[in-house]
Amino acid sequence: QVQLVESGGGLVPAGGSLTVSCAASGPTFNSYAMGWFRQAPGKEREFVAAINWISSSTRYADSVKGRFTISRDNAKNTLYLQMNSLKPEDTAVYYCAAKRQGYTIVVVNADEYDYWGQGTQVTVSS
Repeated sequence: QVQLVESGGGLVPAGGSLTVSCAASGPTFNSYAMGWFRQAPGKEREFVAAINWISSSTRYADSVKGRFTISRDNAKNTLYLQMNSLKPEDTAVYYCAAKRQGYTIVVVNADEYDYWGQGTQVTVSS
């Protein structure tokens, strides 16, 4: 069983920056692809960014491309999402997710992930 715990959310003014983290734990956490998703009030959960285990490939939603950067530190079992030039429309609960057997693959479909964190709130004020 893998546990994912997000942290780092908060309130930031428009144009500001924030980095959220996702700490993974579990005896079998190896070769997992990971991703970030978000859900704003009244909206469905949407894909934000994804990365494979060896960090050789990433994918981004068009809405965040050029502003957000996904990265990971496998020695620390931690996933990051650095968010720059934040906009009010980035306000949402941000979730990390992990998928088994993700050594080289990048996964953008939420249904393909095996584990989810509880989320961290990011609020961007205008």
